[in-house]
Amino acid sequence: MHLVSWPKPPTKEQLMLHQRIVSATLLLFVLFSAELCVSTLNAQQDIPDKSDKIPQARRIYLGREIAQTMHYTGAPWLIRENRENEERCSLMLANLKIKTGMTICDMGCGNGFYALQLAKMVGPDGIILAVDVQPQMLFLLRARMEAEAIENVTPILGSFHNPHLPKNSVDYILMVDVYHELSHPEVMLKYMRDSLKEDGQIVLLEYREEDPKVPIKPLHKMSKKQILKEYVTNGFKLTSEFNKLPWQHMMFFGKDPEWDRQTNQ
Repeated sequence: MHLVSWPKPPTKEQLMLHQRIVSATLLLFVLFSAELCVSTLNAQQDIPDKSDKIPQARRIYLGREIAQTMHYTGAPWLIRENRENEERCSLMLANLKIKTGMTICDMGCGNGFYALQLAKMVGPDGIILAVDVQPQMLFLLRARMEAEAIENVTPILGSFHNPHLPKNSVDYILMVDVYHELSHPEVMLKYMRDSLKEDGQIVLLEYREEDPKVPIKPLHKMSKKQILKEYVTNGFKLTSEFNKLPWQHMMFFGKDPEWDRQTNQ
């Protein structure tokens, strides 16, 4: 590669122009080459043939209106400076009781706010499967991985109806303010259930609908009653919960061994 050189130290204007060129190049990569963010793990999973019929997206599920997915241009909000003060993220992580060597899925990982923290908590022998449906989010995640020299995060480009997770392999699936946006909740919960180990759990965080003081749009909140209705219907049982976060429910769901998928379809 031929490196650009200046006959004399670059001016401030030249440096700014160079930075704009680099930024534009990165943007083009996001728009036209972000598919490269897909993990090679995807190639190892049982991905349905393209000819398979994709289930129709829902607008309403069990009486709840489904919210739209947050666009990748909103990614800076996920890593805002005051997020810890607003949501007590460190308190949530402390109550996950993570052990080194775990395999954890960050479902709807965005630009990696939690995925990168989880990667450090599980240690070099642990694995973080970072799933998102927007390749641009995975590009931003990879950039942050490179900046922090983190190697035990595997980005996965999920589908709206399939997260492409390995079966019977995951200890925790963490969903932080994501589930209410799933356009195919039944199918996604089926795939997530299949991916969990026998003692694996979904850790669900959702903004509390019951609390009008939580400054989030109503469509992006869920009540505990609604959460239980949807998860019990899909083969999960509540195993524990943590109720001391300022804005969010934190609920742990394991597989219900007495649930019969055939009779609940």
